Amino acid sequence: MLSLGALHKLCAAFDAVALTVIAAGLSRPPSGRHPFSSAHAHSPHPVDFPTIAACRAAVSASKGDRRRRRRPGGGQLSPSPSPAAAAAEEKAEEEQQQQPVLVRIKHERDPERLYQLFRTNAHNRLLVENRFAFEDAVARLAGARRNDLVEEILEQHKALPQGRREGFVVRIIGLYGKAGMPSHALRTFQEMGMYGCPRTAKSLNATMKVLLRAQMFDEALWLFEEGPEKYGVELDDISCNTVVKIYCDMGDLRAAYRVMQGMEGAGVQPDVVTYTTLMAAFYKCGQREVGDGLWNLMRLRGCEPTLATYNVRIQFLINRERGWQANELVRKMYAVGIKPDEITYNLIIKGFFMMGEHEMAKTVFGAMHGRGCKPNSKVYQTMVHYLCERRDFDLAFRFCKDSMEKNWFPSVNTINQLLKGLMAISKDRNAREIMKLVTGRKPPYSDGEMKVFKDILSHRKTGR
Repeated sequence: MLSLGALHKLCAAFDAVALTVIAAGLSRPPSGRHPFSSAHAHSPHPVDFPTIAACRAAVSASKGDRRRRRRPGGGQLSPSPSPAAAAAEEKAEEEQQQQPVLVRIKHERDPERLYQLFRTNAHNRLLVENRFAFEDAVARLAGARRNDLVEEILEQHKALPQGRREGFVVRIIGLYGKAGMPSHALRTFQEMGMYGCPRTAKSLNATMKVLLRAQMFDEALWLFEEGPEKYGVELDDISCNTVVKIYCDMGDLRAAYRVMQGMEGAGVQPDVVTYTTLMAAFYKCGQREVGDGLWNLMRLRGCEPTLATYNVRIQFLINRERGWQANELVRKMYAVGIKPDEITYNLIIKGFFMMGEHEMAKTVFGAMHGRGCKPNSKVYQTMVHYLCERRDFDLAFRFCKDSMEKNWFPSVNTINQLLKGLMAISKDRNAREIMKLVTGRKPPYSDGEMKVFKDILSHRKTGR
């Protein structure tokens, strides 16, 4: 053990050595840049000194890494990804970045990232001029209820050089309409002059159609009445036909008819669209005499009916349960070179079922294939519905199965009726086949609807 005096002497010796070393360091000329020299005078700490922000970022990253590595069930940390896995992930990200922008937009499902793709490629002509890419993206954003992003994208593209072309602005007006934003469509038309874009009847008609679909009738009529003088636009037959349709949807058939009468005075000739629109409205309101008179007036003025015109007249005959007369009209269509479509056949089939002529309805369905017209989902819906009402569940099952395999599903009420009918005639296997197809539907039925289907199948088993 050292004595107290020896310990004091030892400490004094250490102090002397330390002072000597410090003095030698101060007397030595600087060999390099000192951390606290004037070059670093602006920095409050050394370059490699860990700041508070850096420490927080490191702690946050460490916590996030632990959460990613934690197993879902056990709470244990999984090993960090191997270098090969990290390299593969990095390569996949690079390949995704190298994909053409149209491909990336097509497959992107996140609304924010989809918006960023459009924003960063705003001057990419390949994207800007692609109508289908815009329509698809706007439809997805509107479906996600992100109208704010729809507005951001379309307003950004209005300011592009293409915004001086009327056709480009008409496309933006239509996209606002499809997104359920008619007020933005109207504002876009009103602001066309700000972007140096001329207005014609083309942009006026596009805006009026958007307002018509949104049932903003007052705004559309104001645009029709004030547009020519305020915006210097000359109206055409499409403008007048749109207004005729607006008045018909409003139920003001007299005003619609007056618009047709005033077309000739304005130098615009009523066409087949004008007559067809008015006929459909008058027939729907039960005013058969006026509808027939319009048909005759149209023929008198040399305006030949189209497929849509014949379908309007056939619809009226079917509603009056005059299926044979409607069928005769189809024969006349073939005679004048007009080929019936799925709407025509669906109306005729429905008409015969309503009259109790079930065999004739099935004959018409079979004739569709021979005449080059394939049945669509609505035709199958009509067949299954009325076959179930007639309690022909075996044939209804075959039609329903064929329809579902094409991803065409009848209404929920029709499926309920079919399942109940199959269970009632002890065709449990057929009912289970329908149920299997119902379960695989995309998008799926709601939980409530599925519960109803399952209850029908379990009814026979439980004996309730």
